[in-house]
Amino acid sequence: MPMSSDQDLPRELTRDERVKLERDVSLVSEFSKLKLDREAKRNWDLFYKRNTTRFFKDRHWTTREFEELCCDATSNETTKRVLFEVGCGVGNLFYPLLEEGSQFFVHACDLSPRAVQFVKEHPLFDVKKVHVFQCDVTESSLTDEIAAGSVDVATMVFVLSSISPHKMAWTLENVKNVLKVGGTLLFRDYGLYDYAMLRFGRGQKIEENFYVRQDGTRAYYFSLEKLRELATMAGFEVTSCEYVHRETVNKKEGICAPRIFIQAKLMKNVPQAKR
Repeated sequence: MPMSSDQDLPRELTRDERVKLERDVSLVSEFSKLKLDREAKRNWDLFYKRNTTRFFKDRHWTTREFEELCCDATSNETTKRVLFEVGCGVGNLFYPLLEEGSQFFVHACDLSPRAVQFVKEHPLFDVKKVHVFQCDVTESSLTDEIAAGSVDVATMVFVLSSISPHKMAWTLENVKNVLKVGGTLLFRDYGLYDYAMLRFGRGQKIEENFYVRQDGTRAYYFSLEKLRELATMAGFEVTSCEYVHRETVNKKEGICAPRIFIQAKLMKNVPQAKR
């Protein structure tokens, strides 16, 4: 058996953190749980109404973490690759790629109609380069908007964590359906025992590792095992999956917060022939 690396393990909890998690057994009511699921679109639309385009920073780090997103200077219009960003928000991932000269044609969708409108109002928006649409990827087939098997690279960056766990595997399969055989889904999300997970108070736990924020948006914190299980259920091959450890430092308040993310690459394989 291979030895585990630091990337294979979430961080070690302090005694106080362990006690907090052990005592946090009270869940929101079933009524509230179903209501949060029904109102996910409304809550994210209100989020973008309050924050407009100011909340998330442009994700320039993505090309450092995922070589599949790097600009290819040899590309031309006849070899343009197709990128699909799931949960695009206001375009903080794909617009920096286009600014850097990426030759992708971009499909992008978001649950929030307001976020989609912000994407369309961006100075770089061009229907010849970007196709953006509103969609609930937990319910609507993506092949209604994107041709099946047409996408080279898809991204889900801090998206799956906002979805009810019982809908996650189907959502991944929905994304897989628009990928080409050999295409890759690039994944980044919250990892188990992330600092934000330990900050939730009593009454904010929906189910194991799944919490609701004050604004009604939700966050799930993944273990490697959980993501691998979901990816396998959806029919992906997991080509890489690891924890990413970072620190957020607030010198003014004297806080050094351990952040844990989970990062993965999931590949669509050739379908197995039925016997």
